[in-house]
Amino acid sequence: MSPVVSIPQTTDIVYPSSDGKPLAETSVHVDAILNTVVALRQYLTGQAAIVLADQFLYYAQGYPRLRVAPDVMVIFNVTPGPRDNYKTWEEGQIPAVIFEITSPGTKDEDQSHKKILYEQLGVQEYWQFDPKGEWIPEQLKGYRLRGEWYESITDARSEPLKLRLQVEGQLISFYREDTGEKLLAPDELRQALSQEVLARQQAELQLEQEHQRAEQERQRAEQERQRAEQAEAETTRLRAKLQALGIDPDGENE
Repeated sequence: MSPVVSIPQTTDIVYPSSDGKPLAETSVHVDAILNTVVALRQYLTGQAAIVLADQFLYYAQGYPRLRVAPDVMVIFNVTPGPRDNYKTWEEGQIPAVIFEITSPGTKDEDQSHKKILYEQLGVQEYWQFDPKGEWIPEQLKGYRLRGEWYESITDARSEPLKLRLQVEGQLISFYREDTGEKLLAPDELRQALSQEVLARQQAELQLEQEHQRAEQERQRAEQERQRAEQAEAETTRLRAKLQALGIDPDGENE
């Protein structure tokens, strides 16, 4: 599959930034996501790269249903800064590294659909982290693209990131290959990211509520229109019945 699929645009197409689903199943999974994002954002500061969490990745222009929301994705050679969502045809780049913070509830999708999709898109590395060790005994496993297919990563290192990965408790720790230094996730950055995620989710909820209210109003208007049509049809039927009896419905009583 080409990483950038496009079709001629004849009408405006909406690419939503949310599906209304929560960031993660449990606080353990949320902590793992936030720790990964904050550490990698700090590490990549000053580079032409972004780290996004739980945001839609659109990979086929004109087809807004063709999307996926990786827990964490790292994209190189793009302008730093926030995104409402990520469209490959606008940015010209696909993610280099994707992390899914997995659980038994997401295992099947993470191991089948997402793995195949990331492989076809050309994502260089795909990591699955099971913080509770519920289905991955070693908690962390990764895949690296070799040609067109994924191969298991056996050295616990990320080639695109130039980092060594190590499981510490229920988090992934990252160590620089050049210095051996551990990447730290400062509390203030973690708090800022938490507020960013919360604000985005609240905005998405408000937008969804507005959509629901608009749909309810549309349904009420449609019901009123149908009732008016039914009343008009009933009036026409009664007039026809009176006329059949020789009674002029518009005449005056004598």
